[in-house]
Amino acid sequence: MADLDSARETLQRVFGHDDFRGLQADVISEVLDGRDVVAVLPTGGGKSFCYQIPAMLRDGVGLVISPLIALMQDQVASLRSAGVAAARLDSTVQSDARRECLTAAREGKLDLLYVSPEGLFAQGFLDFLEQCPIALIAIDEAHCVSQWGHDFRPDYRALGQLAHRFPGVPRMAVTATADLKTQADIRTQLRLDHAKSFIASFDRPNLVLGAERKGSKSQDRIFDLVNERRGKSGIIYAATRDNVEKTAANLQAVKIPALAYHAGLDASLRAERQHRFQEEDDVVMVATIAFGMGVDKPNVRYVIHADSPKSIEAYWQEVGRGGRDGETAEGFCIYSASDLRRAIMFANQSNATDQVKAVQIKKARQLFAFLDGLTCRRAGVRRYFGEENVEPCGVCDICTDPPTSIDATELAAKAISAVMRMDQRVGRGRVVNHLLGRTGDGLDEQYASRSTFGIGADTGEPIWRNVIEHLLFEGVLSEGDDQRPTLSIGDDEAVRAIFRKERSVRIRDAVKPTRRSKEERRATRDAKGAVKAGFNGADAKLFEALKTWRRETAHANGVPPYVIFHDATIADMVRAKPSTLPALGRISGIGEAKLKKYGTEVLAVLLAGC
Repeated sequence: MADLDSARETLQRVFGHDDFRGLQADVISEVLDGRDVVAVLPTGGGKSFCYQIPAMLRDGVGLVISPLIALMQDQVASLRSAGVAAARLDSTVQSDARRECLTAAREGKLDLLYVSPEGLFAQGFLDFLEQCPIALIAIDEAHCVSQWGHDFRPDYRALGQLAHRFPGVPRMAVTATADLKTQADIRTQLRLDHAKSFIASFDRPNLVLGAERKGSKSQDRIFDLVNERRGKSGIIYAATRDNVEKTAANLQAVKIPALAYHAGLDASLRAERQHRFQEEDDVVMVATIAFGMGVDKPNVRYVIHADSPKSIEAYWQEVGRGGRDGETAEGFCIYSASDLRRAIMFANQSNATDQVKAVQIKKARQLFAFLDGLTCRRAGVRRYFGEENVEPCGVCDICTDPPTSIDATELAAKAISAVMRMDQRVGRGRVVNHLLGRTGDGLDEQYASRSTFGIGADTGEPIWRNVIEHLLFEGVLSEGDDQRPTLSIGDDEAVRAIFRKERSVRIRDAVKPTRRSKEERRATRDAKGAVKAGFNGADAKLFEALKTWRRETAHANGVPPYVIFHDATIADMVRAKPSTLPALGRISGIGEAKLKKYGTEVLAVLLAGC
């Protein structure tokens, strides 16, 4: 029976890595011994190795259930490039290739077979699988099974029946983002009652995070962020198709290679644009969340949320699409109370149960409280997922450029009182004017006799707007979802606690101190070792020469460049400058198959550039 030493040898020989990282070895050992596993490992943490390597070592074919065709295509292409017998069954596979795949699976000639939940439950397919030797069953993106998660897929709920259809076959549930409630639901729905859990830290040390409230010219802000990073691959997430198209058009107008991607586009056009994004190093994809889990490009250097995501889980999943190669990547989120109102509206209009709607709204408020908070970004995420005693990251916007804050407990009480005295019938603007002692029309005049009229005249309008937004983010106040939303009390107990001064309210000062220059902020990060140095001079030219060879080779083979080699592997080539095949084979990420296939060509490029 295969053991961990065999797994480590496979990792080195096939994938070119010296040893396992984090919890990989523990998870693999458990599966090799034939036991069920729930593994929550961070994005970029090597989840795939946890089922790929045991599938290669155990007798039979490893069945991988994956939610997206693009994700399956990417993984199968990477495995085949490394010399692994892998195949997929989806709607794009022609009948002849499908028959060959099924025959290979039945005869035990495949190491891994990828299939969607819909394909799994196609007529007769489970019966066919019962005739095959099955090494293991891996359920990728397992958070999709939970209605408490951020990407619930009803088709995943039926996967629990695999427990009795394939008794004795080890089953794995793997995901990157699942809070404690979602983890418990995964175990219940997939019938993994006795599975051992492996929960890694949610920390991503190579991510540099920042967030800011939307201004009046949010498109200009997005342009500035992208323009500063010209030539780098990035993703911009927007909430609506219109915003996607608008943002992409604005970037295209200034010669930035931006592509729009959303569910309203023809499927062939979406596939074409995703292919271009995967192939080219400088393309910016502007997308709705339709551009989702199938994104596995290692060298995405930044992720921008032009509109807020729907939860901290969704935020971490999406921003985690940056820096999967381990190199530094940046995440920016631009948010507003209008984004929160939209999230609440979508939740209320969904077909979910009232209980699920309540959870979705709570998650949205947790996200906005996190974005508008005063504590380290990465530490906030890690605490949300249940980690304790976490230290500040030292590189996010909160750590490197701390916002000034004020005690707004008394101001919050005044704002809440104004909402109540105005009968919970008016919007933010009227409440602010009421506090400042301003009137504009008859409705304002109607409330001018109330005790709260003008009680905030000694405080600036920006601060009042800040107080109200913060109370909305925290759920103390609520806002309607119509076109002219009104403010109302959201949490009676929180209101009472603020009035009794049992709950304090601290907010960012509306007058932000002068922001340090980009150079100053970058220097701070460099000093803390967060940003890795690039190449200069001859090394920079060699790096680009290797990337050019990779791009041409990838095009000739019909695969994305990173399937050939990751940027990190190419960078290691430049640093080591190997001159022989054995020396090249010692570079991380170069296994036997890739060394045999590409080694001579790579050495030629290296020798020409040295």
